[in-house]
Amino acid sequence: MHAALRIGGIVLAYIVFQLGLYQRIQAQDPIRPMKEVIVRAAALSPRDTSSTPMQVLKGKDLDKVNSLSVADAVRYFSGVQLKDYGGVGGLKTINVRSLGANHTAVFYDGVELGNAQNGQVDLGKFALDNIEEIDLYDGQKNTIFQPAAGFAAGNSLYLTARQPVFDADRSNIEKITVRTGSFGLFDPSVFWQSKLSDQVYSTVSAESLNANGRYKFRYTNGVYDTTAERNNGGINAQRLEAGLTGKGKDSSGWSMKFYGYNSSRGLPGAIVSNNFNYDQHLWGRDIFFQASWHKDLPHYSLMANAKYSNTYSRYLDPDYVTTTGFLDNHYYEQEAYGSLAQRYTINRFWNIALASDYRWNTLNADLYHFAYPTRQTILNALASELHFGRLDLQGNLLSTFVIDKVRAYASPGNQTEWTPAVLLSWQPLASPDLRLRGFYKDIFRMPTFNDLYYTFVGNTFLKPEFAKQTDLGFTYNKNLHGGLLSRVSLQVDAYYNMVTNKIVAVPGVNLFRWTMMNLGKVQVKGLEVNAQSVWQLSTDCRLSVSLSYTYEQSLDVTGGDDQNYKAQIPYDPLNSGSALVSAEWRALTLNYSFIYTGYRYDEAANIPVNYLEPWYTHDLALSYAHGYRRHGIKLTAEVNNVFNQYYDVIDNFPMPGRSYRFTIQFTY
Repeated sequence: MHAALRIGGIVLAYIVFQLGLYQRIQAQDPIRPMKEVIVRAAALSPRDTSSTPMQVLKGKDLDKVNSLSVADAVRYFSGVQLKDYGGVGGLKTINVRSLGANHTAVFYDGVELGNAQNGQVDLGKFALDNIEEIDLYDGQKNTIFQPAAGFAAGNSLYLTARQPVFDADRSNIEKITVRTGSFGLFDPSVFWQSKLSDQVYSTVSAESLNANGRYKFRYTNGVYDTTAERNNGGINAQRLEAGLTGKGKDSSGWSMKFYGYNSSRGLPGAIVSNNFNYDQHLWGRDIFFQASWHKDLPHYSLMANAKYSNTYSRYLDPDYVTTTGFLDNHYYEQEAYGSLAQRYTINRFWNIALASDYRWNTLNADLYHFAYPTRQTILNALASELHFGRLDLQGNLLSTFVIDKVRAYASPGNQTEWTPAVLLSWQPLASPDLRLRGFYKDIFRMPTFNDLYYTFVGNTFLKPEFAKQTDLGFTYNKNLHGGLLSRVSLQVDAYYNMVTNKIVAVPGVNLFRWTMMNLGKVQVKGLEVNAQSVWQLSTDCRLSVSLSYTYEQSLDVTGGDDQNYKAQIPYDPLNSGSALVSAEWRALTLNYSFIYTGYRYDEAANIPVNYLEPWYTHDLALSYAHGYRRHGIKLTAEVNNVFNQYYDVIDNFPMPGRSYRFTIQFTY
């Protein structure tokens, strides 16, 4: 407790110091009025100039991917494996470049979504109704002006809420959407943005998601095939988001957001030993409030973020009987977070930045002999960037200090790590069409609360998991005029990752009591290719095509005497890819999407009994949009998994076959 107070005092003193520095710089560099200057140029997107691979879905592109949630949309990014246990309500987590879900940080409007209990964010909880843009960065976001948490993950997924564009004589944007379809889906939502003043607007987004989750699947045990119905996959969930955003007259801006999510869902189990019926159930409640503020001066910028979250979950397993009755566990997690980042422009080609974050997490439960852990994490990131004509250089050094306290066991002690990163981007020719890029980054992750302290499973002697990331690639972007092809874009990246002290779960005395262990090394070699083209076939007809492909070797290189030495790690395909084709003609839009995942193995041994067949899906969507004055209506019909392929993302967790979805959307 005394150590925590001392550290808290140090952090407070440091924040006071930074604020004092801000006041001094503000006094030295007052804002001076300037004459209006208008610059018109062909602007390059951040993806074109980023030193780290960046993949983007935004605006109309998000409407093309037949998606209910963020999880459905990120499937189309290259280098991504989405773990999906089936159905609308199934848990959905993201694994990028075989580093694992715990190495991917998820940010919502610039503030990280945390989960100290298991380190994973369920992307199925975030609907696309209120999302304007999804960005995936391998390594880290290509800016030095960000919270320290932005430097502290192997990969980053950024979600950006919709920003309103109000007409001159209009102060409200209202949208009502109703979706229905297969598996008992009924999903109404409302979205409303209001202009409260010239500088302030509000946003309210609400949704009610209901589905019974029942769908047909094919099952074979090697002797006979049968078709059964998936049960216990229903969900009843409600989401509410509310926010205020403002812009000051002195180059400052601020925002506040409330997010609430309440759900009740069944947990469909693995289809093994002819067992098709399960009764496990999960209830959850997620609430968080976050606020952000930033201010820009001629040579100095300051940004502050704060967040509090409260999470509750209840897991009921009526099939597992304890001495006191059914297994019925309750978990309560809290998080408090604060961040202060500043950037100073030394001259026209050199910027420096300093960011400090503090995070406090605690987890309570009604389990026998529970540890009741509390974790404090302090991050400090010193970063610098240099711009020399066509060459951009960026580097940062991150310090991480972690303090764990537990009530039921001996404290595991403190953890301190220093991790660097170096990024570069070079335009070799005078033309901006071609750009080379690369980065090297060291990063690590702490074991989660479940890894360390879960009853009968946790291992308090776990070491952090370290990863070294290397990437080299190029981007080519060309705008063409006078022909059918109006734009072409290409990204190619080769990468190499080495993961040590990988945290894995291995069976213990029985299949219920597993043990967490540090196990060896994983070597990842990969190649990503992303290509986009836009075709203007006529005045009224536009065609866009996006293709992505990933080749990835993820090998267990723990030791030469291991029987699984240089075997592909479980669930990582050697080949994967996706395609998006969209044709627009007047008020009609036809979208086609394709996802392919090559063969994989569900165990460490790459032997025939562990082989998983490749799978692919084809999706189609046809939409019609009609506007009258300021009102609009959009009708969409979708067919997902057109050819009704039966497949598993996770072995023995069958995914849905062909399904249908219909959407009607009113805009006022």
